[in-house]
Amino acid sequence: MLIGGLAAPDRRTTALLAGSLAILENNGSWRHCAAKAAPLRQLRIVDDTGRLIRAPEVKFDATEIGLDAFGYNIENTELLAGLNERAQALPTLRRVDARLRSVEHAEDAVILHLDSGATVKAPLLIGADGRHSMCRAAADISWSVHLYPQSALALTFRHSRPHHDCSTEFQTAEGPFTQVPLPGHRSSLVWVLTPRRAAQVAQMDDATLSIEIERGCHSIFGKVELEPGRSMFPLSVASAATFAKNRIALVGEAAHVIPPIGAQGLNLGLRDAEKIAALSSAAYRDGRDLGAEHILTQYDKARRGDVAGRSLAIDLVNRSLLSDFLPVQAARGAGLYLLDRIGPLRRAVMREGVAPVAAR
Repeated sequence: MLIGGLAAPDRRTTALLAGSLAILENNGSWRHCAAKAAPLRQLRIVDDTGRLIRAPEVKFDATEIGLDAFGYNIENTELLAGLNERAQALPTLRRVDARLRSVEHAEDAVILHLDSGATVKAPLLIGADGRHSMCRAAADISWSVHLYPQSALALTFRHSRPHHDCSTEFQTAEGPFTQVPLPGHRSSLVWVLTPRRAAQVAQMDDATLSIEIERGCHSIFGKVELEPGRSMFPLSVASAATFAKNRIALVGEAAHVIPPIGAQGLNLGLRDAEKIAALSSAAYRDGRDLGAEHILTQYDKARRGDVAGRSLAIDLVNRSLLSDFLPVQAARGAGLYLLDRIGPLRRAVMREGVAPVAAR
């Protein structure tokens, strides 16, 4: 059963990595999305910090690990439309277009109270209701949040030169400035800024911001023209004390939030969904209680290593960009130099990026 209400339009995009594509292909959703996505065949990291110690440019090519592409980038609205189309075709899925008013958990079930006045009772509730999760609160799961001194601007833009299916991350002293391909001469951008710079950018009209983005891209895409819609949000990292409790399992940003760096957010959420689906399906086939404590414990244990590892890696990369401490800058530069020069290490990092060991 799927319960949901109206949501605001999402102007962001998602880079779905190979593991996430496999999940969507297995559940039949990807065929509804593929034509609207652009392949990510190459990833490039460019040191644009302007500091004394500069890292070398590093390029990752999917063919080096036997893949046609690391993944595909798609606008969130198109992804959501594809998922909805697939959901509508499932005869055993009951959709309820109503908002959740409250949740209570009994010994043998979870009871959902909807704004329509109806109630739904189930042995297991999978909460995918975001960082302000009502399901998490109902499960009595604590939530820890750390705010970074940064904000992120997300938008899409057109450009006169082709992107050649390559995503380029310019690492600046304020944070990453990351272009990701979309179909045609279009790209998405996630630009991490200091709050002061973010406030300045928020006041720019589209023409002025287009010039700033072209400058940030070092004009490698030619003339830049913004498309309608942009969003700005503060960067944070957050995690639930446990990902499951009291017959409620949390997935996606209801369980964990990480900065939009390295294309990990929704990919982690899809792996959450895949794991709880596998555990609950196995319990259902065996005639066992879907919301039993040992299943929730198993889910939490299975997902915590993957989420913690990704969160730590992104946090270290982000902090290394913000640091003015020369040894930290030297360490970051040395790490990228080794990735550029040592083929087996580079390939190992690429494989881990698209198919994490902790998620297997």
